[in-house]
Amino acid sequence: MKKLFAVMISAAMIMSLAAGCNKADSTPSSTDSTPAVSTATASQETAATADEPTLGKTTFTVGFDAEFPPYGYQDDNGEYVGFDLSLADEVCKRNGWELVKKPIDWDSKDLELESEIIDCIWNGFTINGREDAYTWTTAYVDNSQVFVVASDSGIKAKSDLAGKTVAVQADSSALSALTKEEDNDDNLALAASFNELVEVPDYNTAFMNLESGAVDAIAMDIGVAKYQLESRGDSYVILDDVLAAEEYGVGFKLGNTELRDAVQNTLNDMAEDGTFMKIATEWGLEESVVLGK
Repeated sequence: MKKLFAVMISAAMIMSLAAGCNKADSTPSSTDSTPAVSTATASQETAATADEPTLGKTTFTVGFDAEFPPYGYQDDNGEYVGFDLSLADEVCKRNGWELVKKPIDWDSKDLELESEIIDCIWNGFTINGREDAYTWTTAYVDNSQVFVVASDSGIKAKSDLAGKTVAVQADSSALSALTKEEDNDDNLALAASFNELVEVPDYNTAFMNLESGAVDAIAMDIGVAKYQLESRGDSYVILDDVLAAEEYGVGFKLGNTELRDAVQNTLNDMAEDGTFMKIATEWGLEESVVLGK
């Protein structure tokens, strides 16, 4: 009996010690638990931050004129390509965004931007004269407005355009240069000397009119003019007289500085590491680049 009692006492003591050990293991001390939880959380947060796109955006929608080569247009395969779209694509890759290419009616660009259907207007978009209407990046291309005429037209200077019919794209910088009234007496006088200033929806239409003889000249961006002449042989020439000098930038909705800054910083990085000039060279626009110079 005593032996049985002793065995029972021993068993009780063993069970008590085991319970005490289990409690100690299941409840770590405060000095051990806090750093472990904090380290794990910090690691998770770092990984999440690295995977998150800039500004929390997943897409970046660029509004562009699909008939404005070499800046943005539809190629023979039906793909939207161009210098500005290539730049936008690289900006998106570096920020973790998906590029959405949104062809727009150029006359409706402001409505598209104000309603936030597009994030920006990026397609040979002239800053000059629009400085206060949009939130801009710094200029990245130096561009001028020029006249294109048929090689055999006999027109050698812009003064020879008196009495002629000149085509210009609607809502374009060339149109503004010929019609705006602020500090523009020379160009207004030039436009007044024309027989007619005809607005067309795009430059393909303008060249069709020039080829048919419906117009005598086209007022347009020099970058676009050079691209058109390269594809059309020696049938046309660019007059040496410049209508107006201008610069291109990326236009955002007025006040959207956060998105503008993200794009601007990325463009600056691209200029610094040579990617910007590489893309410009691919499109034959290296001589026009001003960003980073």
